[in-house]
Amino acid sequence: MRLAGVPPRIYYRVAEYPDQEAVALLSALASALNEPLDAVLENLGEFITPDLLRMARYWIHPDWKALDLIANTEATIHETLRAEGSRTDPPRLRCERTAPDEVVVTYDSARRLCALARGIVKGVASHYAEQVSIREPSCMLKGDPACRLVVKCRPL
Repeated sequence: MRLAGVPPRIYYRVAEYPDQEAVALLSALASALNEPLDAVLENLGEFITPDLLRMARYWIHPDWKALDLIANTEATIHETLRAEGSRTDPPRLRCERTAPDEVVVTYDSARRLCALARGIVKGVASHYAEQVSIREPSCMLKGDPACRLVVKCRPL
């Protein structure tokens, strides 16, 4: 907190905090670890996935696998959160199932946290004991209007 210039406080999992504060903390952590911020965000995405899955368990079909969940996240989870008045402001995702083992996710968000999205995809695959590969042919951080994640999964 000192390195990030953020006032000391206790953070709660279900509370909301300013984006700038989170970015400052994560940037300070990346600096302290001597790791790129993208790597820290991706690891964070993997780390938070079990909690996200627990919170969304009522919306997740029991017969889904990793790609099913990824392809249906917008319609079943994000839209529900918005309709319930959540202020978490999840990103808007567009997903296209391009093959039985592949889904293309278009991610655009003012937060530009595509590395966090990649980590969540990895966490979802891990939850379902599947091996995942992710290609990112376009990325907002490289000047593209949106990130496109080509996600392939197969059982371990």
